[in-house]
Amino acid sequence: MRIYFLLIFFISISLSTLAQKALDHSKLIDTSGKRDLIDLARTELHIRPSPLNYEQKRRVYFSLLPASSSLPGGGLALFTATTAGFYLGDRDSTYISTVSFAPYFNFTGRFGLPLRSNIWTKNNDWLIQGDSRFLYYPQSTWGLGGQSPEFNNFTINYKYIRFYQSALKRIEPYFYVGLGYAMDYYLDIETNNPNALGKFTGYQYGTSSDNNSFSSGITGNILYDSRNNDLNPLPGMYADLVYRMNSRGLGSNANWQSVYLDLRKYISFSNTGERNLLAFWSYYWTTFGAGIPYLNLPSIGWDPYQHSGRGIEQNRYRGKSLLYFETEYRRDLSANGLLGFVVFANVNSVSYPDNDNFNYWRPAGGVGLRIKFNKRSDTNIAIDYGFSEGYRGLIVGLGEAF
Repeated sequence: MRIYFLLIFFISISLSTLAQKALDHSKLIDTSGKRDLIDLARTELHIRPSPLNYEQKRRVYFSLLPASSSLPGGGLALFTATTAGFYLGDRDSTYISTVSFAPYFNFTGRFGLPLRSNIWTKNNDWLIQGDSRFLYYPQSTWGLGGQSPEFNNFTINYKYIRFYQSALKRIEPYFYVGLGYAMDYYLDIETNNPNALGKFTGYQYGTSSDNNSFSSGITGNILYDSRNNDLNPLPGMYADLVYRMNSRGLGSNANWQSVYLDLRKYISFSNTGERNLLAFWSYYWTTFGAGIPYLNLPSIGWDPYQHSGRGIEQNRYRGKSLLYFETEYRRDLSANGLLGFVVFANVNSVSYPDNDNFNYWRPAGGVGLRIKFNKRSDTNIAIDYGFSEGYRGLIVGLGEAF
């Protein structure tokens, strides 16, 4: 199974490389005739916009969204999502760089401080990726496999520090290779009694109360990305392969490895600039080795961007391997691009603990509204309503899910 998915990755890379074209103006963000919330605010306040100077390569486009929404892992929270988009080179040869900061909290002491960045240097020569988080994260878990009913859950509390950093060098147009470092530190794992989580999950690693779990490793990264803008991808393709090797020599509690393979494809049905697009997303995430901490095992909603499984509670399904598929249709509602909608459906499966087979497939779906916040960076306010068996949820954020 693992070899099969790796073959898909390299075949996809080969086919896309044969058909690749150099970046040109046709893939830049076209704002002619478009409207966003900033335009509406200027109209209401009678503010005359200053002319846009495209020579100002480092100009930063901010998007800010204070709101209340479903919290990853369940419950409601107040959050402020801030996204900055900017160019570090000529716009006809450099992708837009993005930095996102989305702190959130509720009134029961739960909070998160996540910071993500994708920095494209001049002419896309390098891609610098960062993902840092500090979370106080009580949430429910349903054990391993996909067979546990909704009512059969267990609450755990912990603090979480993440530090991921990678640097990828362009080898060919759209094709990058690099190295990185990944650290996951789970502190003060608390349950009702010292052995409750281990008994509930039937898993011995990282399930003892009052213990810490530390994983530290080097990553090898291979990336193909022809989308131009990760906030609101244009037609193109994205393929990401990350191999992670955790080592006791780097402070990890155990020697273990993981592979994360992410494939996305975007197909446009419009030649007029109107958003009319079908998007596909699939990923395969697997771990191998002894002593993998329970909270490091693949789990729905814990992909790198925490966007998978809309309509499913984060952490709902967990196993040593996870398969995920999602399709979304995106369409403008207004000709000026201010309003749009999406319809999405996804399905996932985690490996069964006894035999590593994918015995259970769990679907979800939903609809969403899109409001253009900043047309310069093509940033949407995304309001999604997702549902699955036993769960409903509203998700609000900046940018597309994938």
